[in-house]
Amino acid sequence: MTDRLLSFVQHPWGRRVARALGLPQPVRLPRRQDAWSDKELAGRAVLAIAPGSAAPLPSLLAALVAQGAGASAGGPVQSLVVDATGCRDVAALRALFEQTQLSLSRLAVGGRVLVLSSSAAADATEAACLHAVQGFVRALAKEIGRRGATANALVLQEGAASPPALEAALRFFSTDRSAYVSGQVLAWRKEDGGAPAATTPPVAPRVALVTGAAGGIGAATARRLALDGLRVLCVDVPAARQPLEALTREIGGSLLTVDLAGAGAADELADALHRLGGVDVLVHNAGITRDRTLARMSAAEWDSVMAVNLSAILAVDARLDADGLLNAGAREICLSSISGIAGNAGQTNYSATKSALIGYVAARASSLAERGATINAIAPGFIETAMTRRMPLMVREAGRRLNALKQGGTPADVAEAIAFLAAPQSQPVTGQVLRVCGQSLLGA
Repeated sequence: MTDRLLSFVQHPWGRRVARALGLPQPVRLPRRQDAWSDKELAGRAVLAIAPGSAAPLPSLLAALVAQGAGASAGGPVQSLVVDATGCRDVAALRALFEQTQLSLSRLAVGGRVLVLSSSAAADATEAACLHAVQGFVRALAKEIGRRGATANALVLQEGAASPPALEAALRFFSTDRSAYVSGQVLAWRKEDGGAPAATTPPVAPRVALVTGAAGGIGAATARRLALDGLRVLCVDVPAARQPLEALTREIGGSLLTVDLAGAGAADELADALHRLGGVDVLVHNAGITRDRTLARMSAAEWDSVMAVNLSAILAVDARLDADGLLNAGAREICLSSISGIAGNAGQTNYSATKSALIGYVAARASSLAERGATINAIAPGFIETAMTRRMPLMVREAGRRLNALKQGGTPADVAEAIAFLAAPQSQPVTGQVLRVCGQSLLGA
């Protein structure tokens, strides 16, 4: 779907007209959506600073070298990495202000800012100042969004700053793979083994299952995971068989048509996964809407959304757990929504189910950790899909502009975030919600 305002303001005269009329002037976002490489930062101009410390973490510098980060000698900076783990008093916060302000003058259009903080505080003063970093990052993200730039933060648990762990973070948050992710704060935990899962490719391809795969975010996710060499089982309703067949031919995957809300759906999925040797990446993407205000909503409209968006996920997971079909080191990803965080008028049923998934991943993370597996939720904001194309014009325009980047995201933006959480190297992230919303003002 074409964003006409975005196209219009790419021309100098269009920008002048938009500025005169007081219209938003979104910048076309630089994106990268190919398979992961060994050196994701190769060729990027990266600057690392350490307010409150003598020098950036040695592990951070080692990770930047391992990722092939290019040197930045006074020119534009594409990726700014701020080691704020030393910001533990008010004077250090002043240094954060001064050094980041100075560095921003060099940040390129579409640049990436990643700030590292810490969860290890010796007293209340340190805790306050470390938490101040999070507010700083969220506000900064809203300021630089007009330039197509993003800012995100990782809160490192004690012992979580190994070079491989930071390398895994840098390759997503400091590159154009995270083009529509901004203003996010994630806990980056220490792994039981002290380092991310081994990156050596397995003998057999990892297996992914993607529900709701026939179109939109589901299809983009299936394509993206296939790029990383996963064997993808694409699942959707029988009515979507034709586009599902075309997708599986395109990516060399397999398909299963089943109504996830129907009796026996979990059994069919389990049977398919038994034949594939279990699942390594499980993406619960399928979902429906039946929008109506609560006063007018029918019981059928409530029940149908609950059945697909929540009950089906619980039933499938229960069956896979019972049969031991989640392989060691598996990655489970549930598609939540900004509606589950902020709520949305006319969507009490949908918002309830998407909020339920946030609670679900937080509670399920500990049991999966025993198997070296993780579970997280993705919360998309306004994504340019067939569903948003059907929105009334003014509602659609409001959805596009009410975020720091002043534009909608694409299904590929969500797929890229899913690929990040699906990677073996993303072991430090579990039980959390990653918003892919351009820092939506809703629920911010």
